[in-house]
Amino acid sequence: MSVAFPDITSELKAAMPELRGRLLANQPLAELTWFRVGGPAQALFTPADQNDLAYFLKHLPEELPVYVVGVGSNLIVRDGGMPGVVVRLAPRAFGETEAKGEDVIAGAAALDKRVAETAASANLAGLEFYFGIPGTIGGALRMNAGANGAETKDVLIEATGIDRKGNIHTFTNADMKFVYRNSGVDPSVIFTSARFRGRPAAAEAIRARMNEVQTHRETAQPIREKTGGSTFQNPPGNSAWKLIDAAGCRGLKLGGAQVSEMHCNFLINTGNATGHDIETLGETVRERVKQNSGIELHWEIKRIGVS
Repeated sequence: MSVAFPDITSELKAAMPELRGRLLANQPLAELTWFRVGGPAQALFTPADQNDLAYFLKHLPEELPVYVVGVGSNLIVRDGGMPGVVVRLAPRAFGETEAKGEDVIAGAAALDKRVAETAASANLAGLEFYFGIPGTIGGALRMNAGANGAETKDVLIEATGIDRKGNIHTFTNADMKFVYRNSGVDPSVIFTSARFRGRPAAAEAIRARMNEVQTHRETAQPIREKTGGSTFQNPPGNSAWKLIDAAGCRGLKLGGAQVSEMHCNFLINTGNATGHDIETLGETVRERVKQNSGIELHWEIKRIGVS
């Protein structure tokens, strides 16, 4: 089943003569996500740099929806695709990381893992938890990403982002209004970079901690599969996976989608799943957990597009 949206790119390009990034019509999004599912983006924009993104947003008609994707590790794209514009920050323009004194500066497209590496190379501790998170810094800022007892709000000094009108803002840690797995910054803001604070420590101790984080991921999570990150948030004082297991959902299948046998807070595309299969399986799990424990699970994975 192929889906196509009306082509809006020529109109947009005409309105933005100084645009330098790539703007493409009806681009498949499945290959940009870990699940490998979903329909196309009506328009996919890859900005050349921060100023190019600001220029684009400034001249973009307000009624067009905009969504930003990183490495798609925490994303289900629905089979009908994504109307409007999907912005993808490329590592070439937004993927730099560097250590300056006790700070680590990173572009929003930098992998979380690379930020941990950069800190470790500079003998800075405190950012090791990023070694176990399979996303980018942009996603980490939006989601207050965390693992192994630490989260983004513990280490962030400030972030830079661009609003829908093309204005560039700096957000302090307090401005980010971090809560569990979320930030209170206007959802239309696209983060472009961040500055973190580490603390000097012995290289061996940092490496040992990173190895622990990595071993935990490899032994406890289905990282060799077509999967996403954790599907559901942990309810206060509880573990999502324990509730899912207790509701009898470990290994549950629907179409080409399956609840991981290894860690039941992960969903897997066993080969030919659709976005609908994966999302419906997730909703089935939520329903069964609610019936079994009375607890309502909330999605941690983002779901975008039309079914």
